[in-house]
Amino acid sequence: MYTIGVDFGTESGRALLVDTRDGREVASAVHDYANGVIDRSLPGSDRPLPPDWALQDPQDYLDVLGNTIPAVLREGGVSAAEVVGIAIDFTACTMLPVRADGTPLCFLDEWRGEPHAWIKLWKHHAAQPQADRINAVAEARGEAWLPRYGGKISSEWFFSKALQILEEAPEIYHAADRLIEAADWVIWQLCGVETRNACTAGYKALVQDEGYPERDYFAALNEGLADVVDLKMSRDLAQLGERAGGLGESAAALTGLAQGTAVAVANVDAHVTVPAVQVTGPGSMVIIMGTSNCHMLVSEELREVPGMCGVVRGGILPGYYGYEAGQSGVGDIFAWFVEEAVPPEYHDAARAEGMDLHEYLSEQAALQNPGEHGLLALDWWNGNRSVLVDADLGGLLIGATLGTRAPDIYRALIEATAFGTREIIGAFEDSGIPVDDIVAAGGLAEKNPLLLQIYADVTGKTIRLSGSSQGPALGSAMHAAVAAGIFDSIEAAAGPMGKLRDEIVQPIAAHRAVYDEIYADYRQLHDYFGRGGNDVMKRLRGLRHAARSAG
Repeated sequence: MYTIGVDFGTESGRALLVDTRDGREVASAVHDYANGVIDRSLPGSDRPLPPDWALQDPQDYLDVLGNTIPAVLREGGVSAAEVVGIAIDFTACTMLPVRADGTPLCFLDEWRGEPHAWIKLWKHHAAQPQADRINAVAEARGEAWLPRYGGKISSEWFFSKALQILEEAPEIYHAADRLIEAADWVIWQLCGVETRNACTAGYKALVQDEGYPERDYFAALNEGLADVVDLKMSRDLAQLGERAGGLGESAAALTGLAQGTAVAVANVDAHVTVPAVQVTGPGSMVIIMGTSNCHMLVSEELREVPGMCGVVRGGILPGYYGYEAGQSGVGDIFAWFVEEAVPPEYHDAARAEGMDLHEYLSEQAALQNPGEHGLLALDWWNGNRSVLVDADLGGLLIGATLGTRAPDIYRALIEATAFGTREIIGAFEDSGIPVDDIVAAGGLAEKNPLLLQIYADVTGKTIRLSGSSQGPALGSAMHAAVAAGIFDSIEAAAGPMGKLRDEIVQPIAAHRAVYDEIYADYRQLHDYFGRGGNDVMKRLRGLRHAARSAG
């Protein structure tokens, strides 16, 4: 018997066909989103979007289902009757306004030209003013749930985006019968039933043991938001691994799977990866390394960790408190540098060596010893998710001279993201949540051995590696097996279906000593620019916004 996991990423979606007996990955297929990340203007429009916007088109998600699932069935030579379950994972918080029947408002002609009618991707940071008010009101009221989220709510999260819609486009807010995570919307399309998953509700929509925040809190933010949960969301939440329903007729036609195939409750891409790398208990931090970094830990203990994205009971594995932290720019930073700042001779040299530019710069950077380039960077090109939780921060590079070369900067940027991860680990350990080792998954972990060695040297932790290049999709396939009744728990599925490589990356003691010195300087810069010592980054951002608005 087989299951399918579908991983919806930032630029594309991937389906993975898996044998439930041993986790063998039978076939995979990728579909690139036609509209990708919409951050300049809406499709068919030349009206520029404001700064910090990041939207997506829900049609791209349907096209993933319609293209990748038939492809893996063909490639794997597996019939629809042999597939017992399907599950998905998603970026989060990625949310959209829809009609009562699930139709996205951006599908309707009357709203297609309104940016707030489209999906707000996880890295939509334009709701920072709303996030600031959410934090200020919660702190002033002494809301008990606030410390569970590190004391600060992100502009990336659900109610920041919902409040932005209400205040900037009230007609869209009132036209939306439902506001929903894209993950849950896809499940709705698959089985015809609106099902909200407890994972995204817990980490991105402030649900704790007592449920959502009280009505009077939302009213204190904006009277129009007072009944947002009861009118546009749902208090009924489904747990990870549960069956959301059976595949509907239209979804069966779209995917080529049998009607009634078990559909699992949706999950988040980072969280679903944890059992896929056979982590089923405390002590191991799972880092999913890609465009951003997500840091996952489980513990039997409840702690309030400063700057964390959240702690949710059962949010990663049943029976444990699941902790999430993250860095909102990692691979995106390296991509920015390669696309915008690397001289032509490096492009030519990479082509001559038959390498892509990332591979070439990494190879050149690996020839250096720690500290040799004389540079230090802050990793905030896309703001800071943890531990400062501030989307208005920007990147910083110091120490450059006329002799600084592209590989020097590339290595400094990698080191900056490693220092950011060390800052997160320190917050956990200072709060009584031990981090014994790291398990790395995701595209960067697969492709960049220099990055892994730097992370080991900077953090002082050994790093184990995912045995699958498609950890989220594999984790989703495992949850599909649980939803279909093949296994009675995700822990039971982790043994035969999860994967780890034999390879272990060990810290190099001499490197670690140098990085300890550099990290001390990183922390000084981190606190000076990130904790109010010098708000120049925010002032510059304000000038940029004003100039763009005037233009």
